[in-house]
Amino acid sequence: MGMIPPEIFAVWKPKGPSSNGVLNGIRRVLGTKHVGHAGTLDPLAEGILVVGIGKGTKGLSSEVAKEKEYLADIRLGAVSSTDDGEGMIEERSVVHIPSDSDVFEAVTSFKGIMEQVPPVWSAIKVGGKESYKLARQGKDIPLKPRKAEIKDVEVIDYSWPALRVRFVTGPGVYIRSLARDIGDRLGTGGYLTGLIRTRVGSFERKDCLDVESLSRPPIEGI
Repeated sequence: MGMIPPEIFAVWKPKGPSSNGVLNGIRRVLGTKHVGHAGTLDPLAEGILVVGIGKGTKGLSSEVAKEKEYLADIRLGAVSSTDDGEGMIEERSVVHIPSDSDVFEAVTSFKGIMEQVPPVWSAIKVGGKESYKLARQGKDIPLKPRKAEIKDVEVIDYSWPALRVRFVTGPGVYIRSLARDIGDRLGTGGYLTGLIRTRVGSFERKDCLDVESLSRPPIEGI
């Protein structure tokens, strides 16, 4: 017998499907269209996806505003058209391989409030159309910097060209942009190769429900 979920809960999105793909699975399990999430994870990413059902969808805006924690894998020495492993990769010639102290200084320099340019391949709307759709058409899209807050940052591991960093962020931060900007700061180029969202607000991995274990809640109008 499946368990009845609360109006807002967390699931663990695996690497591969889109966030909307996970929601479609939840809609099928629960037999309702009234399902939303509090912050997209790209297909290459895995981790916590906060979900609202029924009246819970109205409370998702407060979940979006909560801090998030990530483990990011970054490859230095190359750049990507999408700032992650799904784009066209261009190798960079690197004369000086950054030292541990170089990497620590570059990474920790992003702590605090900053102006961040979002990835061109994102769902940000430009003139009413998603940026990634315009990019697909080969159009040049000048995206404006947006205020972003990095509350904490820690180098977990570095062995050229692989870098793993833990970020704690405010809302609206693009980890792909951070990977790109860290590479730029080091003069090597860089892009995101893997991402795990380990926390959203108070939700952690141990709090995540298994989609297959859910049953439809007995609430009218959902």
